[in-house]
Amino acid sequence: MAKADLKTKQTEASVEAFIDALPTEQQRDDSRALVKLMGAITKSPPKLWGPSIIGFGSTTLKYDSGREVDWMQCGFSPRKAAITLYFTCDIARYAADLDRLGKHTTGKGCLYIKRLADVDAKVLEAVVRKAVKP
Repeated sequence: MAKADLKTKQTEASVEAFIDALPTEQQRDDSRALVKLMGAITKSPPKLWGPSIIGFGSTTLKYDSGREVDWMQCGFSPRKAAITLYFTCDIARYAADLDRLGKHTTGKGCLYIKRLADVDAKVLEAVVRKAVKP
């Protein structure tokens, strides 16, 4: 099956300028910390995907339907309500770690945290490591 075309694609926009333009110091600080963490784990530079997702690395997602799309290994978006962390599989895969993470909510493939101070940094690092493990 041919790869599907996604609306959210990697861009050449400046990650640094995007972070600098975030409205609060907390969002900027948390974003810089996540860039450092995810960059160290993936060994990939941060890239903007669409207008507001900072992603690392690249992979091909394969859906049960057979659809394939180019996507990041992991990434995040500092949104107003929470930081959305993106992984390439069902978030339930990390249930044991998430029980120890701290304040968060989840979606099918996303993890939502209000601020990094609400979660255990070591547990978050373990989740990101598992997410990018081939």
